[in-house]
Amino acid sequence: MMHSTPSLPPLQSKAIVIGAGLGGLACAMRLGAKGYAVTVLDKLDRVGGRGSSISQDGHRFDLGPTIVTVPQLYEALWDACGRDFHADVDLRPIDPFYEIRWQDGTKFAATGDTETMKAEVAKISPRDVKGYEKFLRGSKARYKVGFEGLMTKPMHNLWETIKVLPQFAWLRADRSIHAHAKSCVKDPRLQMALSFHPLFIGGDPNNVTSIYALVGYLEKEFGVHYAMGGVQAIADAMANVIRAQGGEVRHGVEVDEILVEGGKATGVRLMDGAEITAPIVVSNADSGHTYSRLLRNHTKRRWTDAKLKNRRWSMSLYVWYFGTKGTADKWQDVGHHTIVSGPRYGALLKDIFIKGKLADDMSLYIHRPSLTDPSVAPQGDDTFYVLSPVPHLGWKNAVDWEKEEPIYREKVAAEIDKIMPGFRDNISTEMVFTPETFRDRYLSPNGCGFSVEPRILQSAWFRPHNISEEVAGLYLVGAGTHPGAGVPGVVGSADVVAQLIPDAPHPVDLAHDPLADMPVAAQ
Repeated sequence: MMHSTPSLPPLQSKAIVIGAGLGGLACAMRLGAKGYAVTVLDKLDRVGGRGSSISQDGHRFDLGPTIVTVPQLYEALWDACGRDFHADVDLRPIDPFYEIRWQDGTKFAATGDTETMKAEVAKISPRDVKGYEKFLRGSKARYKVGFEGLMTKPMHNLWETIKVLPQFAWLRADRSIHAHAKSCVKDPRLQMALSFHPLFIGGDPNNVTSIYALVGYLEKEFGVHYAMGGVQAIADAMANVIRAQGGEVRHGVEVDEILVEGGKATGVRLMDGAEITAPIVVSNADSGHTYSRLLRNHTKRRWTDAKLKNRRWSMSLYVWYFGTKGTADKWQDVGHHTIVSGPRYGALLKDIFIKGKLADDMSLYIHRPSLTDPSVAPQGDDTFYVLSPVPHLGWKNAVDWEKEEPIYREKVAAEIDKIMPGFRDNISTEMVFTPETFRDRYLSPNGCGFSVEPRILQSAWFRPHNISEEVAGLYLVGAGTHPGAGVPGVVGSADVVAQLIPDAPHPVDLAHDPLADMPVAAQ
């Protein structure tokens, strides 16, 4: 019996995506919807990049982002692929969003209800309720300009940035978000509660623009959600869409170099020397890694090694992942998301972002997903991760984490023990990520948690562009390009790239492609 050989897609309709982080996966989905045969290459064993997970001793540890905001971004992404996001991902609202705790025992539960939030503010400082209302009004205005106006809009033309400057001036974008919070409320605890959010995208609240006050409105308007199965479940669903489109996701492969001929990207070379050709290459690797390593043999006009070295990079993270046995009914007051503010706020930020100093005190984020998602731990047990912002590795006197890690772990443990007494007696499994892990696992320059810091002169046009300034046919997605870090940002960057790439000249007919239904390993 004769078997017909399936026709291969023409070269013009091929695209390569370097990295299976959420930005790379979202871009692959959008390119697949535009008719491209997409190959996604990733060095890890699971999709998701910093949003991936590790399973150990019956516990699933979500390694990076833990919350989902702005669900319509994902709904639009799935819709572009002719699919229903909510049929693939089970999204659950979290209420309260998170609780903030201070050293004096004060607690603040953030929620989407304005009256409830005003009551929370009044419990701490009655005189600041009107200031909170002012902050909220400003947050909405900043959302309209900073999120709706810039989030999924290409910013590689300087004019696009210049056009928004009058609005930025009116909104006092030159003022830091911490300074903006101070102008609205007087209590230092509330100033922290209204200004800490840029830390989730690698920004110093003392220096990041007040435009990021938009997060307050964003949370209130769209809520804070958790995907059952973690962000890993979203990444897995994205990979499934890519494969259904006829695309391919390869694990355990690292790209060594982006190939360039005549100023145009022609494909990639892998670490084992194999080459894959395509006229479109999208890098979801960090922009610093893309330009300094993957384009090391290509002369750069803008993003030279010296220019990259002089950028202000985001802080790094110390993350302690641990499972506890028989604790499902313990520490009842510790919710899904808890933020523990240290004794210093502004001074600690200065140590981390300006001095590059590992301080003895710290602020912590505690994630306890087992309260919402039983699949993260064996029955009756808990899964936690505790995160502490720390300096990146690029400072002159960088921390020697091999020496410092066990010392720092004891300091972190002392803080956790204050709200989860005896927690170490129940630990059944654990692992730790230091800045060195971020450097080695994610190929992140300086071991940063979030790439280039989102200061105002490192945003929009000033950030590495989504369409490369150095090589034709090369595009960038992810935290190191526009619009920036955070899950909405990296997913939004894929939308921007899709606007810059035309539909495939010879769209792949997936409905009649025999390869489309074959397992990836068999292709």
